[in-house]
Amino acid sequence: MSSGPGTMIPIYGSVQEIPAGFGPSIAAIGNFDGVHLGHRQILTSTVAEARALGVRAVAITFDPHPEQFLRPSQAPKLLTPMPERARLLALTGIDAELVLPFNAALAGLSARDFVCHILVGTLGVRGLHEGGSFRFGHQAEAGIPELRQFGEEFGFAVHVHSPVRVHGLEVSSSAIRALVASGDLTRARWMLGRPFEVLSTPAKGRGIGTRLLVPTVNLAPYDGLLPAFGVYVTRLKVGGRRFQAVTNVGNRPTFGQASFAVESHILDFEPIELDEQTPIELEFFLRLRGEIEWPSPEALKTQIFKDVAKARRYFRLVGSWAESSLIEQKRRESCMHCGHPIGHHRLEGDRCRCKDCPCPGYEPIAEQVPLNSN
Repeated sequence: MSSGPGTMIPIYGSVQEIPAGFGPSIAAIGNFDGVHLGHRQILTSTVAEARALGVRAVAITFDPHPEQFLRPSQAPKLLTPMPERARLLALTGIDAELVLPFNAALAGLSARDFVCHILVGTLGVRGLHEGGSFRFGHQAEAGIPELRQFGEEFGFAVHVHSPVRVHGLEVSSSAIRALVASGDLTRARWMLGRPFEVLSTPAKGRGIGTRLLVPTVNLAPYDGLLPAFGVYVTRLKVGGRRFQAVTNVGNRPTFGQASFAVESHILDFEPIELDEQTPIELEFFLRLRGEIEWPSPEALKTQIFKDVAKARRYFRLVGSWAESSLIEQKRRESCMHCGHPIGHHRLEGDRCRCKDCPCPGYEPIAEQVPLNSN
C-alpha cells in the first residue's frame, strides 16, 4: 500500500493489500485516463452515495492500461501516467484507490469471479457507479445487463451514468486523446475540465546544471501522449513557480537533420534551481501554428518573435478575463450588503434572499429555489 503524491488516501496495489474488514464500500471501476469531466461526474456520485451511507468510496483502476497488455502495438498513448492519475482521482474526494495489476491472471478472470472475489468478497461493495459502455471479465464478456444481474444476486446497487456533453461534444478519453493528437487543445481542455499537461523532467544540456541559466527548457523523452507537431502557448510549472512560455513540439526541420524535441521558450524568464531530476509540468493552452521548415534560421527567428507576441497577448487577455471572473465569483459567493457567504442560498441580483442570511435587507420570497438548483 502507498499514498498518492500530495494526498493522504491509501492506494492499494493489489487485492492482497486490502485489509480485512475493509467494506462496506461504494465503488467505481474504470481506466480513468485523464480523469475527465465524465469520470468526475461518476466519482462525485460515488462519493456522495458513500457519504450518505457512511461507508468508503473506492476507485478501482488498472495498471498498465488493459490495451497496453492485451494489444501493445495498438495501445493508445495515455493522457495521464499512473502517478498523476492517482493524484487526480484522490482530488475527487474518494477514500481509497485500488490499482489492479493488469496481467494474464486478471485478463483471464471471469466476470463472476471478479464480482465474487474482488467486489463482494474483498471490498464489500454495496453500490457501483459506471458509464453505459462499461464491460468487464475475460474478453470483456459482461456489460451493464450482466452487472445488474450480479447486483441482484449479491446485493449491490448498480447506477449507470449517461455520457457528459460539453458544447455538444460527448466527453470520453478516446475523444480527448484524438483532440490532443490533432493539436486541438481548446476542446481537449473543455472535456478535461483543465488544460492538458505533460509531466516530465528536463533533458540534458541547454543550461541545465544546478540552475537554469537560459530561457529554454527541453523535456526529457516522454512515453505519454503529446500534441501534434506545432507551436503552442504553454505554461511551465517548476518548483512551485509558473512561467509563461511558447513551446515547439516537433523535429526542428530548419536546422537540418530531424531532431525531435519538446522545447519551451520561457517568456518571463529568471534563473531558477533546476537539474535533470526536477519535476516539470507543462500545460498546453493553444496551438499557434503547425511546424514549418523555414528557409533560414533568420526567418525562423522572425517567426518566433511573432509567436511570442501572440502568446503574450493570449496571457494578457486570459489574465484580464480570469481577474474579472474571480471578482464576479466572489461577488456571487457573498451578499453585497452583509458579506455573508451565500453558498447554496438563493441569490436575487446581488442580495441573498435566504432566511439564513443575517442581512437586514432580507426579504422573504414566495417560493424557495431547491438547493441543487443553478
